[in-house]
Amino acid sequence: MKNKFITEQNKIFLPDEKWNTIAEIDFQKINNTTYDIYHTFVDESMRWQWIADELVNEAKKYLTRQWYSIVATCPFAKKKIKDQ
Repeated sequence: MKNKFITEQNKIFLPDEKWNTIAEIDFQKINNTTYDIYHTFVDESMRWQWIADELVNEAKKYLTRQWYSIVATCPFAKKKIKDQ
């Protein structure tokens, strides 16, 4: 099953059926060419389902499609980007 991520200006999130956020990744523009991924969150009920990995991949695709470079100050995102 593919997750239905929602993309907004500075975040990508996964809502449940009541529209509560159960996972999200937040990023902010730090200059004209670069965004910082600074926060990831996955609800305890969804942990160990690779949702955070998917969020990092979605953020990378979204930002690089717009020709932005990415840095990550979020420890999880930083490790995932480094490992890829």
